[in-house]
Amino acid sequence: MTIVNINGLGVTLGETLFTDLNLTISKGDRIGLVAANGRGKSTLMACLARELEQTTGQITYARGMRIGHVLQNVPDNALARTLYDLVLDALPQEQADYESWRVDVVLDDLNVPHALQQQPLSSLSGGWQRTALLAAAWVTEPDMLLLDEPTNHLDLHRIGLLQEWLTALPRDVPALITSHDRAFLDATTNRTLFLRQENSRVFQLPFTAARVALAEADAADERRFANDLNKVAQLRKQAAKLKNIGINSGSDLLVNKTKQLTERAAKIEAAAKPAHQDRSAGDIRLANSGTHAKALIALDDVAVTTPDGKDLYRSGKKWIGQGDRIVLLGANGTGKTQLVKLIHRAITGAEGAIKCAPTVVEGYSDQHLTQLDGWDTPMEAVAGQFDVGDQRARGLLAGAGVNIQMQDTRIDALSGGQKARLAMLILRLKQPNFYLLDEPTNHLDIEGQEALEDELIAHGASCLLVSHDRSFLRNVGNRFWEIQRKRLVEVDDPEAFLNAEMTG
Repeated sequence: MTIVNINGLGVTLGETLFTDLNLTISKGDRIGLVAANGRGKSTLMACLARELEQTTGQITYARGMRIGHVLQNVPDNALARTLYDLVLDALPQEQADYESWRVDVVLDDLNVPHALQQQPLSSLSGGWQRTALLAAAWVTEPDMLLLDEPTNHLDLHRIGLLQEWLTALPRDVPALITSHDRAFLDATTNRTLFLRQENSRVFQLPFTAARVALAEADAADERRFANDLNKVAQLRKQAAKLKNIGINSGSDLLVNKTKQLTERAAKIEAAAKPAHQDRSAGDIRLANSGTHAKALIALDDVAVTTPDGKDLYRSGKKWIGQGDRIVLLGANGTGKTQLVKLIHRAITGAEGAIKCAPTVVEGYSDQHLTQLDGWDTPMEAVAGQFDVGDQRARGLLAGAGVNIQMQDTRIDALSGGQKARLAMLILRLKQPNFYLLDEPTNHLDIEGQEALEDELIAHGASCLLVSHDRSFLRNVGNRFWEIQRKRLVEVDDPEAFLNAEMTG
């Protein structure tokens, strides 16, 4: 049964985000919404939630339909409230007065510890804030859920719980989900909408299968476009030949035939549409500085501790060689980031317990992108560090998805996605031979993640990385170190760890 019908929908906010979108949403639909950062995913959700007026087209809803919209972030004016009160406030006043037990049921279903429920949202992690927003939407008993990046800030265990919760939802409640986590989309959706400025596409498949179908459809479009252009060229060549014959012979019939061929060529050319080209994070082209060192990094039973000196684990004897793409596995709080920081300090000469080859050139990015100076502009960050000239710097920034309007804005004012794209650009301009990456896919859209994966693999990059993104770490890693009972142990693959984290 169709409960939402989207017909010819389009939104222009300064620039056109999408046009002529047609989509039906029925009971039981779990739709993955996929697009590059800044291309209209949140805008489409706002239109569906009746919070933003579309530019063109219309949305028709089933009578009396209620929509639960889960935003990416808690509004600033709600941060002082407790988690419990945020959920309670979502209920109509009469229900809040007499049916507050609904809040307890929802929070219990979402496994929210009682100790956290009375804490102000401002004191909670981004993951728990996101869970609070989900609870506030679900307690209203909506007929459809809109989930905007629900896995952001969640560790693997919480992602597993969210997957289970979504799977257990009543089948007649559809959901529209936008996420950069490909494995999550595969586990929770049965349809995929690729939102585009023109010619958005819908497939009755979860993400990975839909991505293959999309590539095939785009390839068919590309072949069709090439054939159309070839046909136009042949018609015009034929028209030119007939025109010369007609003029020389004085034949009105040939002149009319020439006109008909020219008009037909113009009609085909006007109707021909080029294959879609994504405008996302831009090309991520990594390059390796030369090094002949066999072992880039050597760990000789290094002690990894908390910032205040508490022992977490010991590394044992470990080496990172050329071409090693090592994924560091461990539950939250076990010390993955601490090891990354230890190696970073060793490379910069501030830590003596780890040996680094003198030819190591580091490419470092932490999960909060603290390597970026928020007071700088993107132009200052690129042109000020690298001898590329202003014109080349602007071209590089535009190619990385930082548009001209944002290039002279403070980095602090950029979105998470824009900061991630800028960080990846600066990373590759340094031409490192060893990448030290702590949650590098945070805020990167799917196109950007795939580009980073491809470049790391294609260039035989050496790296140590931490990631909660199951697809990314599976695709990139060729070695795996896991923190087990205060020891760093090499394991054959990440699957046992991932399964334990998702279900434990």
